[in-house]
Amino acid sequence: MVTLLHVSLCSVWQFELSNHSTPMRETEPTIITTQPATLDITVGESVVLPCQVSHDPSLELKFTWFFNEQLIHFGSNGGFFEKVGGQHSAGDIMIRNIQLGHAGKYTCAVQTKVDSISIAVDLVVRGPPGPPTSIQVEEITDTTASLSWRPGPDNHSPITAYTIQARTPFSLGWQAVTTVPEVVGGHQLTATVIDLSPWVEYEFRVLASNRVGTGEPSKPSKQARTKSTTPKVTPANVSGGGGSRSELVITWEPVPEELQNGPGFGYVVAFRPHGATGWMQAAVPSPETSRYVFKNESIQPFSPFHVKVGVYNNEGEGPFGPVTTIYSAEEEPGRAPTRIRGKSLSASEIEVSWKALPWNTSKRRVLGYEGGNRKLLGRTHRLPLCFAAFQLRYWSRSEKEETASVQRTTGNQTSTVIGGLRGSTLYYISVRAYNTAGTGPASTTVNVTTKKPPPSQPPVKVKWNTSNSKIILNWEHVKALENESEVTGYKVLYKQNRHSRPSVMETNTTSVELALPTDEDYIIQIKPFGEGGDGSSSKQITIPKIPGPNAVGSASKVSTLSALSTIALSFTARTSL
Repeated sequence: MVTLLHVSLCSVWQFELSNHSTPMRETEPTIITTQPATLDITVGESVVLPCQVSHDPSLELKFTWFFNEQLIHFGSNGGFFEKVGGQHSAGDIMIRNIQLGHAGKYTCAVQTKVDSISIAVDLVVRGPPGPPTSIQVEEITDTTASLSWRPGPDNHSPITAYTIQARTPFSLGWQAVTTVPEVVGGHQLTATVIDLSPWVEYEFRVLASNRVGTGEPSKPSKQARTKSTTPKVTPANVSGGGGSRSELVITWEPVPEELQNGPGFGYVVAFRPHGATGWMQAAVPSPETSRYVFKNESIQPFSPFHVKVGVYNNEGEGPFGPVTTIYSAEEEPGRAPTRIRGKSLSASEIEVSWKALPWNTSKRRVLGYEGGNRKLLGRTHRLPLCFAAFQLRYWSRSEKEETASVQRTTGNQTSTVIGGLRGSTLYYISVRAYNTAGTGPASTTVNVTTKKPPPSQPPVKVKWNTSNSKIILNWEHVKALENESEVTGYKVLYKQNRHSRPSVMETNTTSVELALPTDEDYIIQIKPFGEGGDGSSSKQITIPKIPGPNAVGSASKVSTLSALSTIALSFTARTSL
């Protein structure tokens, strides 16, 4: 609705006073030409409120806007209000991103030196409904809850539907629920929530919707617990096996609290040997328990049992889960592996092999072998092993064998390589078979001495030169110390940059020729090797890309490389790639 607050007379007489009388001058009155209208806007939209006038061109105009009789300060109020009048006779404003709070009366006041006029517009803002109120749980059973509520403001658009949500201590926030009726209309203020879990505390809230959208949710209802009933869900993943002799081990995944349906929850474990008709049962009263062990000397090793696990609570017994087959504990291996052999591969590795044990399926299985070793001199430390794990026992003369640790292989493996050993050291090694019941007797002990350590000195006096696309390397022979293994050859490792994997060339001489392109930088290292393993590497050599057809490198200083220039390199440091 547009209200004209004040309009001047049809004309205005302007007087000029002085010592002498001056004739009066008539001016045109100021008139607002905007047509009256009630504006109807939806939340989030923007609108222009017009205020255009006709006036005497000799008079200056001043436009002032009021919202609910309060002066509008442009540039504040969250930036919603903006002047957009582009002409001298227009005082239009824009309201951006309208909210419900912008509904009300807007007044445009126009003033000149001789008259003033104003006009008011009512702005109606339509939006999603306000939150419902007074949410009540009227009645609750084990799986249903009857709710009631009162509507909130419809914000000028009739409520068309209600949505009910619920949450529990076990849910991830608020979740939509199933109701009766399935669709709750805008005129309905009650509904029944179904498919709830027994013996769980619930909170409910209601959201209203209209054609504009869905409004804010109501405040949550008071917590209400559904009634208890007998449990319906059985444990998942019932399995077991293993354990000690004469034991039947049964395991399962505990039932979550929200599915226990009442207080006093527990499990009923039922089992019987294959071929038997009657079930033996045991109650497990703790809902968090996930394991039951039945021990009886009459249980034969590795015997099959039918097993099922049921549930109960204070309301009564629930169902049993499906029947599964679980084997009793095995009997530990009764024989030791034979034909134990040990062979030193290098200063740091020993290969151990043995003869496999037969598998008696009625009583025992061999899952793998465990090994222990004794070292004549040295200190105890963990050794990295290949694939199936051995754990060696080794100690100095002042230590006891009982301090040795044990590592195991998996499967019926009959050999493995022990790495990370010390050179020139005597080791004692024994092997045992094991399964889920335990470890069998130890084999006879063998002793193996690792080879001498590899040479500790790196190659020195390395010289190189290039010709066309070839690089020729030369270096001095590495002489092993008295306690080191003799040098039997050299490895030349080369790569194009620091992040690529190196290529390897072996030679039993002190020179090598590499066919490499001359448009790339290369990083090269040289290391000796012998029966004790790889020795120390030379310092990394960087050979820059060659602009000319020939280049030569010797061994004292480094200079800029160009065609037919010389590079001198020093190799006193000991490094590795």
